[in-house]
Amino acid sequence: MSNIEPTDIMAYLPGMEQIESDVCRQVMSHWQEYDATAYNAYDAAAVQAALARPHCDIEDFKALLSPAAEPFLEQMAARASQETARHFGNTVYLFTPLYLANYCENYCVYCGFNCRKQIKRQKLSTQQMEQEMQLIADSGMEEILLLTGESRQMSDVPYIGEACRLARQYFRLVGLEVYPLNTAEYRYLHECGADYVTVFQETYDQAAYARLHLRGPKRVWPYRFAAQERALRAGMRGVACSALLGLADFRRDALASALHVYYLQRQYPQAEFSLSCPRLRPVGDEAAQLPPTLSERQLCQILCAYRIFLPYVGITVSSRESEAFRNGIVKIAATKISAGVSTGVGDHAQKYHQETATADLTASEQFVIDDSRSLPQMYADMAAAGLQPVLNDYLYV
Repeated sequence: MSNIEPTDIMAYLPGMEQIESDVCRQVMSHWQEYDATAYNAYDAAAVQAALARPHCDIEDFKALLSPAAEPFLEQMAARASQETARHFGNTVYLFTPLYLANYCENYCVYCGFNCRKQIKRQKLSTQQMEQEMQLIADSGMEEILLLTGESRQMSDVPYIGEACRLARQYFRLVGLEVYPLNTAEYRYLHECGADYVTVFQETYDQAAYARLHLRGPKRVWPYRFAAQERALRAGMRGVACSALLGLADFRRDALASALHVYYLQRQYPQAEFSLSCPRLRPVGDEAAQLPPTLSERQLCQILCAYRIFLPYVGITVSSRESEAFRNGIVKIAATKISAGVSTGVGDHAQKYHQETATADLTASEQFVIDDSRSLPQMYADMAAAGLQPVLNDYLYV
């Protein structure tokens, strides 16, 4: 992959694969139309009509994301809860992330890992990876999400592949949240043991994207947008889409995130899809450059709209959110939450078993979490709420 710095966010760099697909055009056509004038034009009657229909179409979904739907949050929650129970029962899936490295080549103004940050940079050795995985597996966890900072140089594809092979020895499900890759590279990682891929578009607003991503290969917007489709073409079992809500107009980004899944589903019906919904947690002085984030009530509205529009799709709520919010939303719309979370490199050992720490305690975290419950505590809390915690629902034969 070229080291040339991108200037035009729509211009691919040498080595970045371009694929033929109509998904981006379809998503962005709706995003373009759904500006503040459009979504403020919806009224109570449009929201009530959307809630009355047995199946929610795109126009209904737009109404449910609009300000006019805010007074109907209780009704939306009731409908979302019905859809969740119908398609997922009372199950809630648990997983944990493992940060392998925090080296990054991108300058994203909101991220604690960005290349301008003066933080301790490190990555786990093979031995340290295995130690962390053993520790996590011993807690009972069966699904892991492997993450790196976005640096091909310091966390290359063979390094990620080795992590996948190790993880397959300890876990039933292995997810990846790394820099976007070409189809052949995703295929290689799938062969190494990866099951699914998560990529945050961050924001679908191209003007905001250019302001917030000042350098690095991440600045190439369309290459990032097509990452999930390349992963599916490579044979990955599933993919997750998301915006980082709060970077730009959250209603438009929520619309685009869901439509990204909606149109991919129609192209790849054999795959599994999920939506994540993290809110912005800015770090340092950069917070002044960003718009105010959305409230918990507005986030709840988005999640209920997601569930009503895409009843079969998994919804993940991260540890950025509070314990109280996550306890409530899994009874309404969410189907998956993280437990035993650390966003620092090698931090599982540091936080829970100091005597077996695998990495330097001075290494920085990507963002501050708000719900730090361990897997046993999360499992107990979900069970006490009448939910069925699930650690794995997939068997290889």
